[in-house]
Amino acid sequence: MEKILIQDWDRAVKKFWSFRLSILAALLSGLEVVVQLWQPFSIHPGVLAAIAGVVSLAAAIARIVAQPKAYRP
Repeated sequence: MEKILIQDWDRAVKKFWSFRLSILAALLSGLEVVVQLWQPFSIHPGVLAAIAGVVSLAAAIARIVAQPKAYRP
């Protein structure tokens, strides 16, 4: 059976910007749902969606950018 995860994945998730940005985008998307349910908090619903979209795009770009520090012990 083939390996699914990369070697040293537990160390890598702490250093890869693409992973960090993907988690941030997921948190922003979840926050958008919470904001919709909690009415006293006044922020336009599209703002969080736009920020999550920008962060998702940054994660995609970070996925192809060399991150040499991520491979150092």
